[in-house]
Amino acid sequence: MLAELLARARDARVFSAAAWSVGTADGVLDRGMLGTRWWDGPAAVETSRWDLASVTKPIVALVIAALAERGALSLDDPLARHLPSYADTDKASITVRQLLTHTSGLPGGTPLWRTHGTRESLLEAIRTTPLPPGRRVEYSSQGFILLGLIASTHAPLDELVAEYVTTPAGMTATAFGPVPDAVATEDCGWRGRVVTGQVHDENAVVLGGVCGHAGLFAPLADLERLGQVLAGGAAPLLKPATHAEMIAGHTVGLRRGLGWQGLDVPGSPVGVSLAPDAYGHTGFTGTSLWVEPSRGRYYVLLTNRVHPSRASDAIASVRREFHDAAVRI
Repeated sequence: MLAELLARARDARVFSAAAWSVGTADGVLDRGMLGTRWWDGPAAVETSRWDLASVTKPIVALVIAALAERGALSLDDPLARHLPSYADTDKASITVRQLLTHTSGLPGGTPLWRTHGTRESLLEAIRTTPLPPGRRVEYSSQGFILLGLIASTHAPLDELVAEYVTTPAGMTATAFGPVPDAVATEDCGWRGRVVTGQVHDENAVVLGGVCGHAGLFAPLADLERLGQVLAGGAAPLLKPATHAEMIAGHTVGLRRGLGWQGLDVPGSPVGVSLAPDAYGHTGFTGTSLWVEPSRGRYYVLLTNRVHPSRASDAIASVRREFHDAAVRI
C-alpha cells in the first residue's frame, strides 16, 4: 500500500527516491525503499544517506534536553547567560525554552546567506538585527542556530549529537555533512551544481554545515531506530519526565513542544489521521519523523522532493496521503 502510493509519486516526479518505515518500539510493521539517488542515477539502497534538513532541529533539541537533565543549563536560562555577546542586545532575555518553542520573536526563514557570505557575518546579522514586535509562534531557524551555539559552549555540536543522541540510540551512520553515498537534493544555481552530500540549506552552508537548524544526514535504518526509541518513551536518551515535557504542548494556537511540532488540526503537514497526541517534525528536503505516544508507533518518510528543484509543492499531498495510509497498517 505505501510502496504503491510512493511509486506513483515518483512516477509523477515528486522525488527521485523515497524510503519509509512504520512501526513500534518492538519492531517494524512496514518499510521499504524505491527510486534512484538522482534521476538516471544509481538505486537508493540501505546505506544511502538522506539530507534530514529541519529534522535536525528535534535532534539538537534532544541534546539541549540532555544538557538540562545534567544541570549544564536550564530551559529558563536567558540567552545572554550562555552567549554573553547578546547581553547588550534586544535578545538578551530570550530563554532557551522560547527558542525551543519558536516563541522567541526571531524571524522565520530569512535568507541571510544572500547578503552575509561568511559564518561571522551571518551570526552577527542574527545578533544585531532588531526583533520584530510580539512573541507569537513563528517557525524560526535562527532560533535553532542559537540553540546550536548554546550547546557548543559545552562541546562541539557534532560531538554532543553523537554523545547524547546517535550513539545511545544506535544510529551508527548519522552525521553532519559532507557525507558520501548521499541522495541528491537541488540543482543549486548558487553553487552551480546538483548538491549531493553537502547540506541543502544555504544558511547552513555559510555556517560550515554543523549547526542547530539543519545539516544532519542519515540512512533509513537510523531514523527508524530513533523512531523506535521515541515510540518506546525515549530511553536511554532522556528520563520519562524530560521526554514528557518535550512533547507536551507549550504554546497557544500552533501546537509546539520543545523542538517538536504537535498535530495542528486541520493544518498539520501530515494530515489529521494520527492520534491527537502525535508529535514530530518535517524537513524542507522532503523528510519527516512522527510519533504517536498513545499508540506507541512511529512514522518515517524520507524523500528528496527538492531534486532537481524546490519549485513543486506536491510533497504536501503525498505526506498527508502517506500518513493517512500508514495509520491503517
